[in-house]
Amino acid sequence: MHDVDLLPRNEELDYGFPEAGPFHVASPELHPLYHYKTYVGGILLLTKQHYEMCNGMSNRFWGWGREDDEFYRRIKGAGLQLFRPSGIKTGYKTFQHLHDPAWRKRDQKRIATQKQEQFKVDREGGLNNVRYRIESRTALSVAGAPCTVLNILLDCDASKTPWCTFS
Repeated sequence: MHDVDLLPRNEELDYGFPEAGPFHVASPELHPLYHYKTYVGGILLLTKQHYEMCNGMSNRFWGWGREDDEFYRRIKGAGLQLFRPSGIKTGYKTFQHLHDPAWRKRDQKRIATQKQEQFKVDREGGLNNVRYRIESRTALSVAGAPCTVLNILLDCDASKTPWCTFS
């Protein structure tokens, strides 16, 4: 998993298979903006098995931010140990944060109880009941490796998350 708003600047970062458990590449000690110990955003590597053990991510988050704070609680609730890099000497210059609030104003909106959702564990929603449809598939090649880009449309339940319809 890789949030697209954070780019690595240090070639020493490990992107290896996270066999021992979820590996948080963008550790709080290295992130240019977020320095709290429960932060798992930016770049988090985990296996399909780990993701399924957590029931994926909550369906209550729309727009940008806060979903990874709730996901940290899912990782801990699944009994998974979180690993982070060590020996990286570039500190807060290890990553470049690219999220521009001026470009996606809708992502900055906070209405109803959306902000409070990050402090709770969503025991109802996740991978087991996400509703979506595949709008399109595009096959391409990246450095000779075949890739498929999916354009996914998520269904919104406005009775549970009224902020998903905010425009």
